[in-house]
Amino acid sequence: MATAFVTHPIYLKHDMKHGHPECPERLLAIQEQLVATDTLPRLQQYEAPRATDDQLMRAHTESYVHEIKSAAPQQGLVCLDNDTAMNPFTLEAAYYAAGAVVLATDLVIDKQVKNAFCAVRPPGHHATRNQAMGFCFFNNVAIGAAHALAHHGLQRVAIVDFDVHHGNGTEDIFQDEPRVLFCSTFQHPFYPYCGTDSGGDHIINVPLAAHTNGQAFRVAVTHYWLPALEAFKPEIIFISAGFDAHREDTLAQLNLVEADYVWITRQIMAIAEKHAQNRIVSVLEGGYALGALGRSVTTHIRTLAE
Repeated sequence: MATAFVTHPIYLKHDMKHGHPECPERLLAIQEQLVATDTLPRLQQYEAPRATDDQLMRAHTESYVHEIKSAAPQQGLVCLDNDTAMNPFTLEAAYYAAGAVVLATDLVIDKQVKNAFCAVRPPGHHATRNQAMGFCFFNNVAIGAAHALAHHGLQRVAIVDFDVHHGNGTEDIFQDEPRVLFCSTFQHPFYPYCGTDSGGDHIINVPLAAHTNGQAFRVAVTHYWLPALEAFKPEIIFISAGFDAHREDTLAQLNLVEADYVWITRQIMAIAEKHAQNRIVSVLEGGYALGALGRSVTTHIRTLAE
């Protein structure tokens, strides 16, 4: 079976202002690298559907979904915080970003594809149950995981997050849900300045100091993530795939390279092969150095497609 590639043209219309690092050019850089490496023809391509409010409300409160809908402007920009703004296309882009992960979850669980990568904007892992922040509006990966639980009846869903920032929104949504194992590595101290004083049996937070290299990252994953995943025996694994821990990304100070993303992808695939019938749904989060982002995502997808 092939690897699915799920995206939608509406993502390119979400634009938070000139010079904002979470820009439409991010997806264009990924697309260009996939074409240049002849990777795209190897993938099963899908256009994302629009998520429903019911799907969103498995991860977010009803009042929050209505709040985001009410905030959407007809023209210009509406700033929800210093980093996070909506233009007239943002609301639809956010609905279609969540829908991509719902579709990918269905495709993987129904065995129509081996695994899936969702090239989406806006990202999601900072969106809490009732707050937008950190470029994020709806928590795409959490919506997919909740769909796997509620719609498909799975009982053990894992989410692994190697973005340079802590996935605080995902933790907030699943902090009281033992059917979800959440594993996160992140630079600390760094935005969103949390994750070191929380955690538990099903929340595995691994802070990394600035300038941590790939070798230390691999040690941390091997020591903390892999035993937890092995003990949990997930039925599906979601990846919050942020590539802003790359050494070329100037928004942070970790020093990963493409080979580290290949390595972590293979570790996740090994767990999925053993326990989850190879079921993996990977979802784009951060990554703002366009060249590094394109190369890193392409190596990640090519590894998934091996």
